[in-house]
Amino acid sequence: MSIIIHNSDEINTMRESCRLAAEVLDFIAPYVKPGVTTLELDKLCHDYIVNEQKAYPSPLNYQPDPNGRPYPNSICTSVNSEICHGIPNDKPLKNGDIINLDITVYKNGFHGDTSRTFLVGDKVTSHAKRLVQVTYECMWLGIMQVKPGNYLGDIGHAIQTHAEKNAYSVVEEFCGHGIGRTFHAEPQVLHYGKPKTGPKLQAGMIFTIEPMINQGKRHIRFANNGWTAITKDRSLSAQFEHTVVVTDTGYEVLTVSPNMPQIPDFVK
Repeated sequence: MSIIIHNSDEINTMRESCRLAAEVLDFIAPYVKPGVTTLELDKLCHDYIVNEQKAYPSPLNYQPDPNGRPYPNSICTSVNSEICHGIPNDKPLKNGDIINLDITVYKNGFHGDTSRTFLVGDKVTSHAKRLVQVTYECMWLGIMQVKPGNYLGDIGHAIQTHAEKNAYSVVEEFCGHGIGRTFHAEPQVLHYGKPKTGPKLQAGMIFTIEPMINQGKRHIRFANNGWTAITKDRSLSAQFEHTVVVTDTGYEVLTVSPNMPQIPDFVK
């Protein structure tokens, strides 16, 4: 499968899908607090996407493997040592947890994809806060490499360098991806690698950058549900995700929102 170069009409439609996905994160943020269950968060997001946005939650019944289990919920909720694809359940969040909420919205034939790691309550440890902050910085350092003529390897190298400089590790089994009319498409956007390797970036490419950074070693294991990835050493893991389009002069982040975390000063 080749990498799609999107035209201006397709990019405009993607702006809407991505805006809606980011809007869901802003909507759900006040509900992420001790005592709430991830199933309750899932239902709130589902109802908001379907009833308010008149859209569809892309993860619901998503089945990339014809022999595998379809994803059963509308959002992914990955808590503490869960790296990604956490399935909502009836276990209440605790004060001090961290949780990634991964949102993808399908509207007018296009998918918009974004995620954010939240701090739950007022007892999150300083080392957990640091992991979350560095992961956010990793994502933005990757985004800053996006411009025509650069390579996908430049993105991964920037992310890996910052993570390892802070004594963290990068999950290698999952990556960013092309997105548009298809939920997951080419290219694969690795969050590690060497500069000037991989496909060269061209205006019109749209893909996600979504580093998963572990406090301990990078190795993973899978839960019995067939979806959720967990750190093998049970260390904390954090993730952030934006969808970006390569422009003629650099990049545009399509999943910005009014209440997203403050952009790091080094980006400004």
